[in-house]
This record gives sequence, structure tokens and C-alpha cells, in this order.
Amino acid sequence: MARSAGQIRPWRYLAAFAGIVALLFTLVFFTGGGDPSPKLGIDLKGGTRVTLTARTETGQLPNNEQLNQAKQIIEDRVNGTGVSGAEVVLDGSNITITIPGDDGQVAKDLGQTAQLRFRPVPPDTGGPYPAQLPAATNPTSPSESPAPSSQPPQPQGAPVPAFDQPAQVPTLPTLPSIPSESPAPDPAAPDASAGSTPGPANPELARQIAQAKLLRQSSDPAIQQQALAQLDCAAPDPLRGYDDPGKPLVTCNRDGTEKYILGPSFLDGTLISDANAVPNSQGAGYLVNLSFKPEGADIWGKYTSAHVREAAAFVLDSEVVSAPVIQGPIFGDTQITGQFSQVEAQKLAGVLKYGSLPLSFAPSEAETVSATLGLASLQAGLIAGGIGLLLVFVYCLIYYRALGVLTILSLVLSGAVVYAVLVLLGRAIGFTLDLAGVAGFIVAIGITADSFVVFFERLKDEVREGRSFRSAVPRAWVRARRTILSADAVSFLASAVLYLLAVGQVKGFAFTLGMATVLDLLVVFLVTHPLVALAANSRIFGSPSLSGLGAVARLGAERRQAAVVRRA
Repeated sequence: MARSAGQIRPWRYLAAFAGIVALLFTLVFFTGGGDPSPKLGIDLKGGTRVTLTARTETGQLPNNEQLNQAKQIIEDRVNGTGVSGAEVVLDGSNITITIPGDDGQVAKDLGQTAQLRFRPVPPDTGGPYPAQLPAATNPTSPSESPAPSSQPPQPQGAPVPAFDQPAQVPTLPTLPSIPSESPAPDPAAPDASAGSTPGPANPELARQIAQAKLLRQSSDPAIQQQALAQLDCAAPDPLRGYDDPGKPLVTCNRDGTEKYILGPSFLDGTLISDANAVPNSQGAGYLVNLSFKPEGADIWGKYTSAHVREAAAFVLDSEVVSAPVIQGPIFGDTQITGQFSQVEAQKLAGVLKYGSLPLSFAPSEAETVSATLGLASLQAGLIAGGIGLLLVFVYCLIYYRALGVLTILSLVLSGAVVYAVLVLLGRAIGFTLDLAGVAGFIVAIGITADSFVVFFERLKDEVREGRSFRSAVPRAWVRARRTILSADAVSFLASAVLYLLAVGQVKGFAFTLGMATVLDLLVVFLVTHPLVALAANSRIFGSPSLSGLGAVARLGAERRQAAVVRRA
């Protein structure tokens, strides 16, 4: 005999739910180091704060447009890995990044300028050279001045090409003094810095950048050799993010172990459309796959076709990430290799994917942020939520009796599933639970309870019309599930819109609300409905006095009898 609509085999649904729960908690306890606790946000666990101070080539403070653009790119980088709970705040000419946990390097990495350029490594002068080079001159004693050398310095371990004529290393010109304060603007002159943030200049930084460009971006081979000898790979690079792409560059690799003399840039990172970290199929570690825009793919293909067996350097923020030899023409995607770890490759792919910052930033030392206020708020919120949940339980037991017990059981199982999903999302996408997320889950409890109410009230309507508890369940479910699906769909849609439009903690609230709404459907379909069907077939739970449906059945019988009398 075929089953009517709404009739199910309850144990199959319950077994499926039990399998899902078993799988989730197996992943919780046996993956990710076995830590069975969700990641907490800044307001609950505390975090680390890093302040990024803008560095401009002229020494002046950046304008508001540059700062807002940099803040937006950093936020995109933060959100690119999921809902992490990080905060990005614009404070004057500084950008403050606060992340959960105690890893300050993560916040510093978010402020990486990420200007990627593709530069040729000339086969005759490019290198690589070892980082430790001999001094350009060797004085015989401290009191004697060294004799000028008629030849450029010879780096150890790498041949230096011979020039047609011996070149005297020139003396670099002295830069003009830079005033400590900007001159008063001419009222008649147009405002070239509209929107800029007023403040003092940094002439020393401007002098360092100009001096570094004069020495390390010269086209003169003799000056290039002088820059190569004087370059200290262990010192901070004033050219970081400010190298001129149209000129040669003397620089170090990212590990500070090698030096390069590179040609002008032939391809810019702005022509990259996507970047992803993938395992290296040719060996250990990870690499970064780059996808170009059509214009970039055309430039890269033509260059690699014309420079086979020559090296091309991937230069990120004036540092050589890798300089592989071109083995053949490459039309389409390419790879950046450099013996990356998984974290390093993902970090590099992330900053390249969301574009370079319009400014270069100098990070401050990381400082710890306390979570005392957040923990106090969480404790108060949990107490209030617990009291409210207890009142819901008491109301369900009084009003629905045995059905109220099923409501409580369904809510407990829903909470277990939510907890497991929180832990796994924290490991997979870095999701952190903050106060706003807790509020989202508390609101979702009301949505879940509302689904139970819709089902039970429809069940009462069927009993009131004269049907037994057992026959009323399938008919009530068929009619109730439409309302449940409609209500949850509206709730999920609202959460999705809020998530897309909101920022900060509001985004976390929307995420948890939407996730809990989806899990509500899982619990109602795989737990609540099967349990009610089992209760309808049970002598104990099906008892009119215990189920709470006896009074409803009597009221329905009295109404039907009264209707018969009126018709007679």
C-alpha cells in the first residue's frame, strides 16, 4: 500500500541525522589538532593591534582618497579568507588593524603594499650575487684615505662583465636640503592637494627614498656596481613600494641572501586577474598560480617567447620573490615559485588577488588588546539568554506537554550541531565567534522555536477537525512545511543581504543568523517531524492527556455537535 503524503519512516530520518552528527564531531575531535572549541573574536578572547603609518615618496602626509582606498583594500584582504572578526580603522593618517589572537605578524602582512612587477634579469649583469659583497675600497690603515679604484667592485661568487672602458665610480651629487615644514601655499595657485590631511612633512624619509632611487635605479653600470656593493639586505628598504618601474633596479631577494641588478619592468601586477596558492607538483612546498587579464597575458606571452633561457624576476615591493629561467613561451597562466609554505603562499596569493595598496606603510610593534569588557558582556548575555531559554522550555512543557519535550530535545540537538559547525568553520575559514555572532544565534533560536510552533499548531487544527493524533501528523506536516520553508527562506534572504552590505561585527551577526537558519531546516526535517511521527504511534506519548491534544479533541467534538444541532 502506497504511503500518503506526509507519511515517512521516522527511523531513517533519525539515522541520517545521527550520521551527520557523528561525522561532524569526528571531524571536531580528530582533525585540526583535536581542539574542540570554537575560535573567539577580539571582544571575547582579546587580540593584537598593529598601527600602519603611511610612507609617501615626497615625505608629505597622504590625502584622504589614498587612505580610504588603502583601508578598503586591507578590508578586502581581511574578508578574503572568510569572517575572521578583524577590525580595520582609519585613524588620521594611520590605519589600525586589530585581529583575534596573538599573532601580530598577520596584521603586519595585511599592510603589505603588494606592488608586483615583472623585471628582466640581464644575462650579463643581472646576478644573482651573494648578499655579502666585499667593500668597494680597502684602505691600508684607518688614518689613510683609500685610493680610488679604476674598476667597479667584483662580487664574490659571480662574474662581473667587463666594460669597454674602465669606469671611475662617480661621486653621487648631494641632494638639496628639504625644509622641515612645507611652505605656505600660494592663494592664487590651484589646490593640488585637495582632500589631503594637514600635518608635518617627513623630509628625512623623502631624502632616503630619493637617495636610494639615485643610487639603486641608475642606468650607469658603474653606479649599479657601487649600489650592489653598498646594498645591505638586512636593513629596511626605503624603496619598498616606491621603485620606479621604468628604470633598472638593484635589490635583494626576499630572504636577504642574494642581490640582483634588474632591468626596467615589462609587466605590472595590476594586469593580474586572479591568484591562488596550490601545492607544488614538482616538489615540496607550495607555489602561487597567476591568471592574467587579456592584456597582461599578451605581454607575458610575447616576452617569454622572445627571452627563452633567460631569467625573469617576480619583484614584490622591490624585493625579488623568485627569478626562474624561462623554459619556453608561456601563453596564459604562470606560476611564482619560491619554496613557499602553505601559509606564505596563501598570504602572497591573497595580497596579489585584491590589488596593491596606493601607499607604503611602516608597521608599529604589535600590542595586546584585552578582552575583559567583552567577557563581562558575554557572561551577562549568556545569563539573559539562559533565562529566556528556560522560560521557553517551561512554556512549551505547560502548553504542549509531550510535544514540548520534543521541542526541548530538538533545540538541544540543534545546539550540538551549531557548536560542531562553529568549530569546523573556525578551522576552515578562520571564522571567529564574537558578541554579535552570539546575538545572531540567540535570534536564530527564536526562529527554530517558531518552526515548532507552526507545526504543532497545524497539528492541533487537524485534531480539532476530528482526526486522531496518528492521522493528523502527516496532514499537518504537509501544510506546515510550506510555511516553515517560506519563513526560513525570508530569514535567510535577509541575512544574506545584510551580510553583503554590512561591515565589521554586523557581518558576523548576519553570518551566524543565516547559518543557524539553514541548520533549523535540518533539525525540523530530520528530527522534529520524525519524533512527532514516532510519538503519534506510541501508546504513552499518543495518550490524549499526555500529548495535550485531548482537550483540543473534545473542543472540536463539541463544536461539531453544536453545528449539527444548528443544522437540525
